[in-house]
Amino acid sequence: MPVRTAALGAASATALLLLLAPTTPAAPFESVTVDPTGTIAADGTVTLSGTYRCTGGTGPVFVSSSVGAPDADVRHGIGGTRAICDGTEHRWQNTGKPRPAAVKPGPAQVEATLMELRTGGGLPLPAFHAQSKQDVTLVKS
Repeated sequence: MPVRTAALGAASATALLLLLAPTTPAAPFESVTVDPTGTIAADGTVTLSGTYRCTGGTGPVFVSSSVGAPDADVRHGIGGTRAICDGTEHRWQNTGKPRPAAVKPGPAQVEATLMELRTGGGLPLPAFHAQSKQDVTLVKS
């Protein structure tokens, strides 16, 4: 039981650090967008895409995305793409396979986040460059 308690304590501490991590507001020239249409393959794989622009970055930067029904509180993570922060606009595309029947063709809402993992004191902490919510249509591919 002590090992389980220690593991739970470590997980709680990590979650608290993420919640308390300083975030920097997105610079006006940093952005992430979501294309108005995503796809669902016959096997349930969802593909989302869009554009991003960022500068600098001392740690790795990623474009992450999630999808859910327009009015639902539950989101399903759909992959992540490594970003190049050179100040120019780039395309991103993420794919993922949520649990069966969790996402269906039709209206959906996608959240895309451009996030950097900065190391300071040994623990990577998130620094957000940009975030976007977009109503999309998911179509069968």
